This record gives sequence, C-alpha cells and structure tokens, in this order.
Amino acid sequence: MTTKPKAQKFRIRRPSNSTADAAAPAPQNPTPTQPADPQQGYSQTAATAMSGSVDSAATVSSETDIDAIRQEGLTGRQFLMHDVQIGRVTASNDRPLTVIAGPCQLESLDHACQIAAEMARVCDKYGAQFVFKGSYDKANRTSLSGQRGLGMDEGLAIHAAIKREFGCPVLTDVHTPDQCAPVAQVCDILQIPAFLCRQTDLLLAAGETGAAINIKKGQFLAPWDMANVVIKVESTGNTRIMLTERGVSFGYNALVADMRSLPEMMKTGYPVVMDATHAVAQPGGLGGSSGGQREFAPVLARAAVSLGIAAVFLETHENPDAAPSDGPNMIKLSDMDATIRTLMALDAVAKADPARL
Repeated sequence: MTTKPKAQKFRIRRPSNSTADAAAPAPQNPTPTQPADPQQGYSQTAATAMSGSVDSAATVSSETDIDAIRQEGLTGRQFLMHDVQIGRVTASNDRPLTVIAGPCQLESLDHACQIAAEMARVCDKYGAQFVFKGSYDKANRTSLSGQRGLGMDEGLAIHAAIKREFGCPVLTDVHTPDQCAPVAQVCDILQIPAFLCRQTDLLLAAGETGAAINIKKGQFLAPWDMANVVIKVESTGNTRIMLTERGVSFGYNALVADMRSLPEMMKTGYPVVMDATHAVAQPGGLGGSSGGQREFAPVLARAAVSLGIAAVFLETHENPDAAPSDGPNMIKLSDMDATIRTLMALDAVAKADPARL
C-alpha cells in the first residue's frame, strides 16, 4: 500500500456560543486489573494526541463544514475524535473498548439470549462496553442454497427482547433502503455491509433514520476512500458514524488485514472498529460457502486493539462448526472470557498513548 500525499489541514467550523467543545479534564489511566468506567476516557482526549491538528478538545459537531470536507478528502480530516453515544455505550477511539459481539445469524430467541448473557457477563467483568449483534437476513450468501436467516419480523422481535433483557444496544445489517426505517425503530445501530458500502441510496436512507451507522469498508477499497462514504451519510445531517475494517481482497478466496488502515480511517474523526472474525474469512473458499481461519481472529483483534481503536467486532457461537453461517470464522463462546480479558488489558495500554497519524 502506498501512502496518499497529505493535503493541507483545516479547522472545524464550530458553532458560536457553544460550551459543548470545552475541554474536559483528563481522567486517570486505569490499570488492566481495574476496568475503566465506560463513560470516562483512559487518558487525555485523543484530539490532543493528534500532533496538534486542532486547538481544542471538542468533539466534531453536526455543524462540521461539509463543503470543506468534500474538498479536502480524508487526509485533510485530522479532526478531533467524534464520540458516538449509543444508549449507555460511548463509541470512541479515546474511550474504553466497545465489544460488538453475537452470532453471525440469529437462530432463535433462546439462542440469542444464551450468547448475549455470556457476552454481557464477560464485558461487565473486564470493563468493556457491550453491543449485541445478529443478522436476520444473510443476503450475500455464497450459494443460493445457503441459509438466509429468520427474516426481518422475527429478527427484530429478538433484538427488541435482547434490549429489554440486557439493556444493551443492538446492531443488525440492512441491505436495501426500504429496510432502514423499520429496522431503526428497534435497532440502535444500522450496519452497512462491506459489499454495499458505496450504495448511495442505502447510505442516505440509513443516515436519515438518525440511528448510529456502522459502515464496513469494502474489501475493494483503500482506507482513505472511506472519506467519500462518510460524506454521503453526513449529508443527511447524521454524524453518528462508525467505520469498520474487515480485510481487503488478496488474490482468490483470501483477505489480508492491513493494520495501517485503522489509523488512516481515524483521520475522519469517527470511531474505528476492527472486524476480527470476517477478516479471517476465505470468501467462497469452500465452494458453496466461505471458509475461514478462526484461530487467527483473536490474533487480529489483539493487533488492532493495541493501536487504540473504538471497538472490536467479534462473532461468536457455542459450537461454531454447527452454525448456519460463517462458522469457520467465529470464536467459540467458551473462549470469549480469555479473549476479552486480554483485549481490555491491551486497550488500557493503547489508550494511554494511542497511535495517531
């Protein structure tokens, strides 16, 4: 990967007479054995760690100068970090790690509750913020015979039940513009699949809901290309945006995860997520379905979290080999306790001195 030439930096146009951008005092750094309060940062805001690219520790507001963004592109967007509040969770490159976890495909309410209960327990134990994820429709299966899922109505009912029972935000995929509004009535985060990340109508419909939008970077895109994707959602007035790395195509049936893309996408100012499970997929590698190397998912998660990112996306199942989709990629549920323990220890170290370009 070559480094894109740097453009001239510019300042954010913040609204006058606003106290929202006052710098907050830096909380003390926690140790790995003392989980941080998810509502507090580990150290000084990431904004002041970004080599003086801005003067104040404010977050980016909806008043951001969109025209200037369009002109400058990603390399001109060395902004203050933009926190995204999602219920009790604060997704931020400068806050304790958010864990987005759940099965690839929703199977039943009982199964979703089993996974959510264990992940809520583990995240609470180690001080991670928790978001439950689950897909009601796997619309991009390799084969026509692949199981698609429960459908929107049953899937959204399960998500609503998980929210009530565990009090956590919930995330699911949307594939067409008409799905966005009904899904946003239940789910806190709408996820744009990687294959669809440049579909303008879908991005605009998702943004117009006002929900948080997690956009997976296409396997065909460079990290700086995500600036144009961000602008589409911002044009709706929605700045509740998260960007996810999930690997880039590397020959046939293979992906590679370039860790340089994480700090590159941080230049947008938005929370960055590492999808460590889909990044180890082997698309179409089994002929009628995708293969994967789940043993490397915790490895990529460790590498990404050590850079100081907002969130890690981990699909999990009590018996991955029996899962209806993406079993070869998923981490076994019984392994998640040790996985999250290690990730939170790395997160504490990383957030004390985050890597920023």
